Amino acid sequence: MGASELPTSPRVGPSPPPRQEKGRRTRTTHDTLPQGVSPVCEGAIEANSFRKLSVLIPCFNERDTIAEIVRKVRSVDIDLDVEVIVVDDGSTDGSRDVLQKLSEDGQVHAFFMERNSGKGAAVQRALRESSGDVVVIQDADLEYDPSDYPSLLRPILGGKAQVVYGSRFIGEHRAMYFWHSLGNRFLTLLTNILYDTTLTDMETGYKVMTGNVARGLKLTAPRWGFDPEITARILRTGVRIYEVPISYAGREFNEGKKISWRDAFVVMATLLRCRFLP
Repeated sequence: MGASELPTSPRVGPSPPPRQEKGRRTRTTHDTLPQGVSPVCEGAIEANSFRKLSVLIPCFNERDTIAEIVRKVRSVDIDLDVEVIVVDDGSTDGSRDVLQKLSEDGQVHAFFMERNSGKGAAVQRALRESSGDVVVIQDADLEYDPSDYPSLLRPILGGKAQVVYGSRFIGEHRAMYFWHSLGNRFLTLLTNILYDTTLTDMETGYKVMTGNVARGLKLTAPRWGFDPEITARILRTGVRIYEVPISYAGREFNEGKKISWRDAFVVMATLLRCRFLP
């Protein structure tokens, strides 16, 4: 693999210890909790244990936007060290050349996959290279605005949550096509039914969590099964997901959007598999 392998930085800060509040009942789950992960969100985290943020960016044919999204990530004013990890998923449009330059300038840690394997595979690779106490998944296009990071991080840094999703449906957003919106809401409803939760946006691209949670999940879905799989794995550990509103400027197919209605069947199959199989 033609990867630019950079040494992984040591993890910063102690892992937050699991904590069970007195008199609080937690739901039983089928999965074993990853080490350092508590099923109780509120009060379960020592806020001062967070020192580094890992921004994971899967990239496939995003030559026109990847440098700008990295600039936006770097310009966010947060009180954390930031490492930006970009995994190029076999791009053929010149994205790799842009990333090589960004890597040489020290702006990103860039890794290159030999062939296109899907968003899930790229995020899994980025997770393996990450060392942050908090992890955020960031798309390489400009649909999601890094200026939302402070809102996304606040529940985690304040000790209220271990996982935060940014919801496109409770914040300001560019109107989607009707069928795109309906498809997203249906898949979220199916998630809520299967996993007894009340999410408004399961398919959101903004998923933020502690490093312990992220690196403790068993993730195998290589392509568009990634979002339902990571959501299912989180919920099956008993960790509740906190949602905050985000801004969203969604692309359409003529602007480079890659997911289609056919991928909804992959999402449904993944939700069912993760619910009823180990």
